[in-house]
Amino acid sequence: MTDQIIPEIRPNHDSMPLVSIIAPCYNAEKYLDAAIASIFAQDYQNFEVIIVDDGSSDNSVAMLQALQSQYDFQLYRQANQGVSAALNHGLKHARGEYVCTPDLDDIMLPSSVRLRADYLNQHPEVGCVGALIIYMDSDGNDTKMQKLSGIKKLSFDEILGDAVVVGAPVSLYRMEALRVVDFYDPEIRVQDFQMTLKIASKGYEVHVLPVNVTRYRRHPNNLSRRYKVLLDADMRTIAPYRAHPAYNRGFTAIINKALKYAVVSDKKYAWSLLRSIPLRQFNKTTFRRFKRLLLHRQSS
Repeated sequence: MTDQIIPEIRPNHDSMPLVSIIAPCYNAEKYLDAAIASIFAQDYQNFEVIIVDDGSSDNSVAMLQALQSQYDFQLYRQANQGVSAALNHGLKHARGEYVCTPDLDDIMLPSSVRLRADYLNQHPEVGCVGALIIYMDSDGNDTKMQKLSGIKKLSFDEILGDAVVVGAPVSLYRMEALRVVDFYDPEIRVQDFQMTLKIASKGYEVHVLPVNVTRYRRHPNNLSRRYKVLLDADMRTIAPYRAHPAYNRGFTAIINKALKYAVVSDKKYAWSLLRSIPLRQFNKTTFRRFKRLLLHRQSS
């Protein structure tokens, strides 16, 4: 469901709830200066910053400690346990009414927090508000911009059935909703989809605003290297909803997403993924993946 375009999302300066910006860090030394500078350049005044290093093996911790002389943020460290566990660690120390979870290789635009916090102020039924990203390459050059014609309101059925992910770097969560869903499952190492779905499952609305709030850095082949990790996380995320009518559709959507990378990087695994989808659950995307797999086999 998409509403009409709104001319402008106006800030409400009469109410400025505390926003906890919790940023997990893992081997981000190359981008830390720019990422943290963008966090502290926000035009929203009432926020705290909590950074949790998730067992970095590079120079990230030393850099963060040095940056504390320039910026006011809390820094915590843990052995490597994944993003979900790192966010849970940060949430133990968070005092905010709202929670923002940027990545420390991305760049937050100055109005990022304000636009989303104002929306949550005006829409108490919303547990998670997302927005759009501007893609950039590893060197910081913009490559593509997401667009949306209006505010998108996602139902639980749609999120489950289409495996819709409202990205953590562009989401602002209501702390109350995070508490209701008992925060992140640390066994699911990827955080985005699980939190989108868990919040929607408890009756909170999930909306996406037609505004760009973050410049998202794409690393060469990063998704193709991680698609098996993402697949495992997505399957664990939908497992509690096996009895829901949208589960089978969501299962197919998740397999299709993994097939996008498997058909070109691991053909044997791609065939096993394809066989895991019952024929009656094949859709247009599945058949496209199947065709691509056949063509790659013929040319190999």
